[in-house]
Amino acid sequence: MNRELLMLVEAISREKNVELDVVMGAVEAALAQATKKLYAGDVDIRVALNRDTGQYDTFRRWHVVPDEAGLQLPDQEILLFEAKEQIPDIEVDEYIEEPVESVPIGRIGAMAAKQVILQKIRDAEREMLLNDFMSRGEKIFVGTVKRMDKGDVIVESGRVEGRLRRSEMIPKENLRSGDRVRAMIMEVDLTLRGAPILLSRSAPEFMIELFRQEVPEIEQGLLEIKSCARDPGSRAKIAVLSHDKRVDPIGTCVGVRGSRVNAVTTELAGERVDIVLWSEDPAQFVIGALAPANVQSIVVDEEKHAMDVVVDEENLAIAIGRGGQNVRLASDLTGWKINIMDAAESAAKADSEAGEVRSLFMEKLDVDEEIADLLIEEGFTSLEQVAYVPLEEMLEIEALDEETVQELRSRAKNALLTMEIAREEDVEELSLELRDLEGMTPDIVAKLADAGIHNRDDLADLAVDELTDITGQSADEAKAMILKAREHWFTGDAA
Repeated sequence: MNRELLMLVEAISREKNVELDVVMGAVEAALAQATKKLYAGDVDIRVALNRDTGQYDTFRRWHVVPDEAGLQLPDQEILLFEAKEQIPDIEVDEYIEEPVESVPIGRIGAMAAKQVILQKIRDAEREMLLNDFMSRGEKIFVGTVKRMDKGDVIVESGRVEGRLRRSEMIPKENLRSGDRVRAMIMEVDLTLRGAPILLSRSAPEFMIELFRQEVPEIEQGLLEIKSCARDPGSRAKIAVLSHDKRVDPIGTCVGVRGSRVNAVTTELAGERVDIVLWSEDPAQFVIGALAPANVQSIVVDEEKHAMDVVVDEENLAIAIGRGGQNVRLASDLTGWKINIMDAAESAAKADSEAGEVRSLFMEKLDVDEEIADLLIEEGFTSLEQVAYVPLEEMLEIEALDEETVQELRSRAKNALLTMEIAREEDVEELSLELRDLEGMTPDIVAKLADAGIHNRDDLADLAVDELTDITGQSADEAKAMILKAREHWFTGDAA
């Protein structure tokens, strides 16, 4: 019987084109599975099959775990101190094995053994085909729609299958069985049955790779696509940079009579592409990204990583785009938050900000409106600037003498010190109120205090986007913290 087993294993190996060791491993797994059924608990069984004779030995084994960890799986684990009583030099993560009676092949549940062996072989075949496919280094999966699976499209290329999820398709795209499909390989997930390669046609990376295939200069290193933003199926923007002054990046990507960009557009169901010149200067980059709108002026706020972009009324609708599409894509492309406004809105915002700074200077520096406006006109927008800008710069203000300048700097420093002491007191009070909340840190506590959030109710009243703006947390973290702050509303504490 053992000799017949070896012959069968060799025949399966040849027929399926699977390595002999893989088939042997499948037989060992089948024998181990059959042996486990003889035990009441969830035991760990290992079968060792002799590749020459077909004889096999069976062992029950226990995994050695640290004493302090305790036994999570009592039928499969043993504590280190107990293992050392049997084998003095054994270490954690090693195994203790005990020979047990082997199950005769004739008594194996035929169907169970067959299923285990065939599944192991199918897995091995699948992994071998997948490894062969991935070794080619291809980034775009080209295949034919084989079938639909719960809204997803299964695409077949040779004997390898990819899964194109509904969310990764181009909106309104209707793929049918037999259609030719190209998609970006995003991930390989071996836990997925049948189609382990996850695909996307809506990812920005897909458009970048399509341009790479259409524009040889990118592959040659003469051009580089720095970023891409897409509204799949509708509109996209890409930022390009030339590493050779003789090469026009935009014209090269467009191609003769638009041939190159049109090839990409056709593949992406008519998605229009704006090609933007990348710039190291963030303001210049944003101006280019907002094309075709003409920008009048731009104000950069490094701290908030945002820009206020002023356009005339004729360009306002163009800059914003239908449903905010143009400004949204420009923001995604550049990585900056972009606020579009006309001249009147810009002036109103400037007046409002100047009014806030004026009130701050008049209150904290104890000066009249004339002195406050003078400081604003000279570009001072905060107490820190008044206190710590080099003395020589302030002395250049003709309307202020040295004595006045020194007095203003002294008052600014005292005001900052007073505000910092008050802030620390708020933080201390807040930390007592919120210190037990999960996810709370000293940095978050300080930011909440600066925003006037002083207790659990204040925190609980915030919306998720308000908290993320204050603390810089992710939306999920902010949501969890707000829910924690609201818990006392639904318990006895609320009373």
